[in-house]
Amino acid sequence: MHFVPLEKISLFVILVITISTSNGQNSAQFVIAEKGDGILSLLRKQGADPYEIYDEFISLNVHNLRDSVHLFEGRSYLIPTISSDDNPKVETTTKPVKGLSYEIFGKKYAQVEVQSTKLEGAVYYLISGHGGPDPGAMTTYAGVAISEDEYAYDVTLRLARELLANGAMVYVIVRDPDDGIRDDRILEMDRDEVVYPNEEIPLSQVARLKQRVDAVNKLYQENKGKYQRLIVTHVDSRSKGQNIDVFFYHHEKSTNGKKLAESIHKTFETKYKKYQPNRNYSGTFEDRTSLYLVRKTHPAMTFIEIGNITNEKDQRRILDPDNRQALAKWISEGVLLDYEN
Repeated sequence: MHFVPLEKISLFVILVITISTSNGQNSAQFVIAEKGDGILSLLRKQGADPYEIYDEFISLNVHNLRDSVHLFEGRSYLIPTISSDDNPKVETTTKPVKGLSYEIFGKKYAQVEVQSTKLEGAVYYLISGHGGPDPGAMTTYAGVAISEDEYAYDVTLRLARELLANGAMVYVIVRDPDDGIRDDRILEMDRDEVVYPNEEIPLSQVARLKQRVDAVNKLYQENKGKYQRLIVTHVDSRSKGQNIDVFFYHHEKSTNGKKLAESIHKTFETKYKKYQPNRNYSGTFEDRTSLYLVRKTHPAMTFIEIGNITNEKDQRRILDPDNRQALAKWISEGVLLDYEN
């Protein structure tokens, strides 16, 4: 077996890119993952929009990924084809992207390019668990305190961005004025979250839940007659020894809520079979009418638990920004399935 020195591999890649570009053809390239690289950061280094080609990257490299979303340091990965013009020019100014800008996602992700109109006419209310004076489940990672609300909020923002990109109207109910989408493992805790439109979150748990219910139900009346759904996201805090898959809950008497939960659940089952065929997916969808938000809100809804933040295995999954993006992407695909059916 012959090994090609790293510098020669790099030179070869550069030559391929240069030749392809000068001929005005589409080019595909291999890049080597360095220490600390995730899928999102690797794609950005190549000048690509990671959210635009994320799925294609996964498909091209599925047999070279750990748990379908993790890179192996030192391995080569195929970057999806990027088309180029016959006479490429070097841009020195920022090129505007077709779409809309949303400050809530942070400067890096504010611009949302519309990819389809599949969800046009649909309204989604997104609630991330806890927030404000209530951080939810807490634990430590690398000696630093981390909390459930920050990670649930990050997944919720990523989900909101996916839904907007497909033409939906989205209301983020629990909001943070300055966090945005963060590609960090450790998400710094704060207590400045508010509830839509800009209400301070109260100390009392019952008051907090009622505040969210009131916000959603008021918007529900304002959008009466439209297709409306509610998605609540939590990071479960069961015993440390228990790692869990993603679970989906619904109201026992809501046919549409059950259908939404089932559609997302089916999407996760399909993804696990495709990307992790040797791993059984044990997540379920079931009735949880006893939950306050499930009982009191008017739109058909699903309540999602995306993992156990106090379990070491789940913690590694939740702290990885690529995993959080995958979770949001898979949930959005389940939402699309529900709407199309």
